[in-house]
Amino acid sequence: MKTFGHSVWTLFFIIVLINRALGIVLVPNLPDEGILGPDNRAAMDVNVDYEHFSGRVSDKDDSERVFKINVENNNSKFFRAGDLVLFKVNLKKNREYCKGFVRNVEDFHFTIYVESLGPCYSVTDYFRRGTVLNFYSKTLALRIFEATKYREQLIVRKEDFLRQLNDINHFIWTFDQQKVKTAADYDQRINQLQRDKRKALDDMITLKQERLVLQNELMKKLNELDESLHFYRVERQELMTDRWNLDHDQGLPFGQRPQTMKKADVPLRYPAQ
Repeated sequence: MKTFGHSVWTLFFIIVLINRALGIVLVPNLPDEGILGPDNRAAMDVNVDYEHFSGRVSDKDDSERVFKINVENNNSKFFRAGDLVLFKVNLKKNREYCKGFVRNVEDFHFTIYVESLGPCYSVTDYFRRGTVLNFYSKTLALRIFEATKYREQLIVRKEDFLRQLNDINHFIWTFDQQKVKTAADYDQRINQLQRDKRKALDDMITLKQERLVLQNELMKKLNELDESLHFYRVERQELMTDRWNLDHDQGLPFGQRPQTMKKADVPLRYPAQ
């Protein structure tokens, strides 16, 4: 038997190696509906009835009032102490619901306190461990809906944190490149400023030379204008004595006899003594 098992596994590995060599991928033949569905981010599915679920009694006390229920779906974690749950015993669906109150919640387990098993089970029969119970709870469906809405908010926050973390990681991973790029940008600006500085100083030196030439030209023109103004000045000076006395005082040649003084038509005005 052991040799047969080894032979089967050896044949299986040989087939896998042949398919890999030929580029053939083994894909399981799964049905299109009923098993696989689109990912809804582990949120509430509108096509699922969350008010009804089943569980198995894993333990109970001697008084058969406290039951520990094991569930395959961990949605029971949304129960809180004091929540009301209704349940029926499997294969006894014609009987009424029994009432239970949640006392404790664990992963894939929750504990309930049952008032009486009379409505859903015979009081005289022994209630066995492992019995399957069919539960009904509107509270659980409401809690699942609230958890879905809160989960959507958490997903949005997580995506925002992931974007921030991605930006930070990108900055850290590319820090050396960004450092070199930033230094190169500032070096380029510094070089441009130095070129602008040299150009501005050269322009100022050229402007100074032009202003010096212009200064000389303007001074020359002003001197020429002063000479012209002095030449074209009209003097208003009246002689107070005759020309003979004036020439005699200045040592200029003059005649032997003075000339007769001319009488002015306008009376002369002498300065006050």
